[in-house]
Amino acid sequence: MGNVTIRDLRKSYGKLEVIHGLSLDIAESEFVALVGPSGCGKSTLLRMIAGLEPINSGTIAISDRVVNNLPPSQRDIAMVFQTYALYPHKSVAENMGFALKVAGKSKAEVKQRVKEAAEILSLTEYLDRKPRHLSGGQRQRVAMGRAIVRDPQVFLFDEPLSNLDAKLRVQMRTEIKQLHQRLKTTTVFVTHDQIEAMTLSDRVVVMQNGYIEQIGTPLELYDEPANEFVATFIGAPSMNLLMAELENGSVKIANQQFAGPAGSGQIKLGVRPEHLMLSETGLSMTVKVVEPTGSETMVFLDYEGQDVVAVFRERHHFESGQVIHLQPDLTHLHFFNATDGKRI
Repeated sequence: MGNVTIRDLRKSYGKLEVIHGLSLDIAESEFVALVGPSGCGKSTLLRMIAGLEPINSGTIAISDRVVNNLPPSQRDIAMVFQTYALYPHKSVAENMGFALKVAGKSKAEVKQRVKEAAEILSLTEYLDRKPRHLSGGQRQRVAMGRAIVRDPQVFLFDEPLSNLDAKLRVQMRTEIKQLHQRLKTTTVFVTHDQIEAMTLSDRVVVMQNGYIEQIGTPLELYDEPANEFVATFIGAPSMNLLMAELENGSVKIANQQFAGPAGSGQIKLGVRPEHLMLSETGLSMTVKVVEPTGSETMVFLDYEGQDVVAVFRERHHFESGQVIHLQPDLTHLHFFNATDGKRI
């Protein structure tokens, strides 16, 4: 197990810079998720840690050893890809042990390591099968097993669950978390799915356009987003942002007035869907769509031309076009600068 230290990392393709002086510390045994929209640079960053992409400047150190100029095979890392990348003509055992065989390990050691990894991943009964005889989840476990047998300093996961169906993704999330709790191997996990990032990781790194927007625990990002981007990216459904006026520390929106941050001017009031409550005197909103899921009711509304989402644990029977009144929970409000989107 090792730590990963990244300092002033830059990556360009021609004149286009895609990673802009990025710095990040990942502690030994930590599980860190890199999350952000497509094109934010998260997979590029992972590939640079792995040595699959050259860097333009900066340093990457694994276990305090600078690895800038080392090939992937000498970085003591193991990577699990979005595609399983299994050899179709080899058995599960042969796929899992192939890297060890290439490294010159003895047959006895290869067999023992494969056996141990198979037991961890519940693959023992499938060791003689070919990949085509396995389900998607089993193939992904084989790919993980191939990484485990190498006993690396760092695991790198590049969106490993994106090809699985919804139910299997939930199952594999649990298995990956249990695997980390058991092995304690430092892990960097790339995903565009913020639910995966929040449920799996010790810390989340939110990226946009090659920059880090915020780093924190899942609940820190959820409860105290640094800016409008993080506020709307973390959480499903997204945080609602409503235009409001700030006058000498008092927030005014429609018929509502309550204490806010110091200052005056136009701001954006943030309130999460679960923090909107039915009220006779709240903000007047028009129902557009109702989505009952059984455990909760999700309601999409219009408020003066602004889209709003509310989530209720109770079962309500709203109709499209119906006007309802919602009151934000004053203990869970967020305030953002209307110009630059930063948290106030």
